[in-house]
Amino acid sequence: MKKKLLFFSLLLSLLILSGCGKSVAQQSVLENARKTNTITWGVKGDVKLFGLIDVHDGRQKGFDVDMAQHLTKHILGPQGKAKFLTVTSQSRTPLLKNGNVDAMIATMNITPERKKVVDFSKSYFDAGQSLLVPKNSSIKDAHHLNGHTVIGVVGASSAQNIKKISPKAHVLELQDYAQAMNALKSGQGEALTTDNSILYGLAVQNPGYRVVGGTFTYEPYGVALNKNQKDFVKAVNKALSEMEADGEYNQLIKKWFKNVPGFDYRALYRH
Repeated sequence: MKKKLLFFSLLLSLLILSGCGKSVAQQSVLENARKTNTITWGVKGDVKLFGLIDVHDGRQKGFDVDMAQHLTKHILGPQGKAKFLTVTSQSRTPLLKNGNVDAMIATMNITPERKKVVDFSKSYFDAGQSLLVPKNSSIKDAHHLNGHTVIGVVGASSAQNIKKISPKAHVLELQDYAQAMNALKSGQGEALTTDNSILYGLAVQNPGYRVVGGTFTYEPYGVALNKNQKDFVKAVNKALSEMEADGEYNQLIKKWFKNVPGFDYRALYRH
């Protein structure tokens, strides 16, 4: 009896190793989405203009959220449903790799390092890193940060970029943008750095602060997807192209960025 049990146990192990059971990475995410008529997206919950939880109804709202909803309709059809999971800069990749979400649209820059771990769609938003400082600050740009403390967020590439430009700057990394903004307000740092689009959102919420120095990096955002999901990447890229061609994309740019002081939203238009 024990020999039979051992035999069946070994047989089951061989079947699993031979690929009869598919891992999360091997499953077709697009195929599953079509079966359930649903795509689950990871979005930010603390980034005004892109993904911010509305305290009145508890729902995420922003450019990334609207993009996800429109992409879902293009990929699955008019009845397709978009579900959302709130993520942070630090949790984005683990949640995607573990299959908690189907796709990540969460102000995620396309970088060579990240492309080793996940795949990206083509760029859906062109951002660049900048600085947020108090309105009375003497800091003018990223080249004058040596000896200053700059606040960033864990999981973003901002801190490394600052170190390249101002090697003697002190960088304080916090868990999310709410903590980072509070740290700037309380004087724990003299500037907050991340993508200009996110900083303009923080400036709208905090009138005593301004974005300075222009952009000193090019930070294109992409939809992040798991490796080995080429059909899904192709579907997302096709949907993005359709949105750009029919004017949907520009409408969303205008909706979210038209009233942001100092931000040239028309420069983001795609034709």
